[in-house]
Amino acid sequence: MKITQDLYKASLSLLTDLYQLTMAYGYWKSGKGEQEAVFHLFFRNHPFKGGFTIACGLEMVVDYLKNISLQADDIEYLATLTGNDGKPLFEAGFLDYLAQMRFTCDVHAIPEGTVVFPHEPLIRVQGPIIQAQIIETALLNIINFQSLIATKAARMNIAAKGEPVLEFGLRRAQGIDGALAASRAAYIGGCTSTSNVLAGKLFGIPVRGTHAHSWVMSFDSELEAFETYAQYLPNNCVFLVDTFDTLEGVRNAVRVGKQLRAKGFDLAGIRLDSGDLAYLSIEARKILDEGGFPKAQIVASNDLDENIIVSLKEQDAQITVWGVGTKLVTAYDQPALGGVYKIAAIKKPQGEWDYKVKLSEQTIKISNPGILQVRRFREIGEYIGDMIYNLEKPLPDQATILDPMDATRRKKMPEHAESEDLLVPIFEKGNLVYQLPDIQVIKHRVDEQLTKFHQGIKRFVNPHSYPVGLEKGLSDDKYDLIMKLRKQK
Repeated sequence: MKITQDLYKASLSLLTDLYQLTMAYGYWKSGKGEQEAVFHLFFRNHPFKGGFTIACGLEMVVDYLKNISLQADDIEYLATLTGNDGKPLFEAGFLDYLAQMRFTCDVHAIPEGTVVFPHEPLIRVQGPIIQAQIIETALLNIINFQSLIATKAARMNIAAKGEPVLEFGLRRAQGIDGALAASRAAYIGGCTSTSNVLAGKLFGIPVRGTHAHSWVMSFDSELEAFETYAQYLPNNCVFLVDTFDTLEGVRNAVRVGKQLRAKGFDLAGIRLDSGDLAYLSIEARKILDEGGFPKAQIVASNDLDENIIVSLKEQDAQITVWGVGTKLVTAYDQPALGGVYKIAAIKKPQGEWDYKVKLSEQTIKISNPGILQVRRFREIGEYIGDMIYNLEKPLPDQATILDPMDATRRKKMPEHAESEDLLVPIFEKGNLVYQLPDIQVIKHRVDEQLTKFHQGIKRFVNPHSYPVGLEKGLSDDKYDLIMKLRKQK
């Protein structure tokens, strides 16, 4: 699916920060533009103080990279940019180079729907440094947001304990792009449907929705509003009952439900959008059951998140479907994942790799050198640890991982443990070699993955810390490189 082209009908090649282009110009002028480099995209902390993150957004990354090519009007625009002296920022030769440039990098990535952890490269880009640099911003924009929302949705799905979670966030989302990306990511993360009809069309997500308060208020009475809706949409009747008096609204829904049943249809349910949802759902359940509608669902909305859902369940709320909007699609309590994209190696003219480390006073911000892969170990069907290692270095017979934040914390992987490498080929020399899975396959992968980890990673309070570490040889090389760089200061 050509998502970006379908939406914008134009090139997104300038979806980048200006400093990517100024660096690209510097690489070109200095003769470094075609020098081979390796970059990794990763994040440093789980969002929402949780114990896991869901990788999401790869399909849009693929779509972006397949179509990256500066058009004539892009080049014309860049020619208008000026420096502090008012003169052109870029010379004509560089703009000609950009106009002819085609994407030729190798890209490896962790498939969408995979449970991932801090410091693990979600994407590895290897190729001409000028190309790898220019695509940084777009990759971060796509992966950061969609992984954040998929993770939030997974948490809400966990809180709902298997009951349907509907995504209703379009009207509160951060613009058109944010709404569409959020609907896609929320569905992958665990939501069963969306109210966003365009997302349904573009991504194949089931859409749901009935009526709003305005429908009820446009009639002389609530009962008339329900009856009229049932007359024309008898197979889609979930009545919003809290426009005036909530429990009377439930009674009106029962009255219309009986009329529906007489015509061969049924009352699908009611929706509560305000008030004490625990109390109202319990009382509504009584009215529905006594009225002969024990299967009618009670849908709740009203700024729900995973913590409110847990609280309502603890109060024995009789809610069976959860409509979530604002706090999901805006990731209300943490609006950014904070993923980064760092250079880890650059090839010398002689052909060997020169590994790179970004130093910092904060240990968490010191990057990892090398051409990295992630190996996940499992034992008796459960994942037991992840190892980040350098593809260019031989591995010992038995893997030992060291905590990147504290090298004194280490763990040996059992010799008999099964393992798999997570980063898979996506592009080879700019050619797509990856078969994009259907969104249903990605969604199923999330559920399947979460069942294979210790249940503690899904706790909302003080979650279990899943073991992720650097392979001992990589950790040693990183330490040596850090010491070498600090001695140069």
